[in-house]
Amino acid sequence: MDHIDPAQVGHKPNSIRQRLNDRRASETFDVECEGLSYTAIISRFSDGRLGEIFLTNTKAGSGADTAARDAAIAVSIAFQHGADPEIIRRALCRDSQGKANGPLGTALDLIAAQDRGQP
Repeated sequence: MDHIDPAQVGHKPNSIRQRLNDRRASETFDVECEGLSYTAIISRFSDGRLGEIFLTNTKAGSGADTAARDAAIAVSIAFQHGADPEIIRRALCRDSQGKANGPLGTALDLIAAQDRGQP
């Protein structure tokens, strides 16, 4: 795994939480991971940075659903404190081919690809 210097990326962690606007646009998309289906909802700050992500599994209340929701809540708090989504995306678990193992990594991969203009 490559080392990423936060100073080179342009994001600096912040102890003060940056709140998203109460009324904001959101994007919804489906995520498939390890044979399970999830729904992701993302919102961005006014400058386009990722500000939050919500993940839910089709089996509400299941272990997979709870784990995905908890991971999304934690990473959303990190984003709102200045964490770089790319650093987090690259740090999450992956298989030997580089494919994300979990729904959060899969969702962040899809977002990164979209942001780079890839289908």
